[in-house]
Amino acid sequence: MSTARRALILVDVQQQYFSGPLEIQYPHHQESLPMIAKAIDTATAAGIPIAAIQHNAGEGAPVFAPGTVEYELHPEVEARRTSSWKNVTKQYGSVYAGTDVAVWLREHDVDTVTLVGYMTNNCILASAVEAEVLGFNTEVLSDATGAINLSNDAGTADAKTVHSTLMALLNSNWAAVASTEAWANAIEARQALEKSDLGSSAAAGAAVHAAS
Repeated sequence: MSTARRALILVDVQQQYFSGPLEIQYPHHQESLPMIAKAIDTATAAGIPIAAIQHNAGEGAPVFAPGTVEYELHPEVEARRTSSWKNVTKQYGSVYAGTDVAVWLREHDVDTVTLVGYMTNNCILASAVEAEVLGFNTEVLSDATGAINLSNDAGTADAKTVHSTLMALLNSNWAAVASTEAWANAIEARQALEKSDLGSSAAAGAAVHAAS
């Protein structure tokens, strides 16, 4: 596989996701945060550009309000921040919508974006989907992202189901999904991560269903 020209995007690793209704449940933030830190350390050592994204819902908003503790990046991320990082605030799910992230990536000759952070079921999904239109390959680190429990008029799904389902969905089309360790190994080997495709995923899914 050809060498990927990567950037690491830290998606909303903000204190808002570490308590309250939006607390990340699967993989629990106690498990995913160390993997995010490992991804940062790996990228830093490899000279991979890093961008830190913070969601801004506006002054006085019930969540992600600037000036609140919940708006701030988690200390594990903040402690690793350097002057070389790209710092971005966003108002939409996708890291690309209404920001200059795509311009920054092209300035750094990046063709592959690695996403870590929160939430799988919102900003990770939205960013991976929009990247297809923008022409960027996407990698999602399954153990450095996380989801929440969901329930509304359309149904109910626990965080494990949400996360696991979206990892399979993303890997079938929009992203190469891997563990942080596998990603670090791919960087060391100067390789891209493999991903599935919709046709192969559909055929495999049909075979599993027929065998069950």
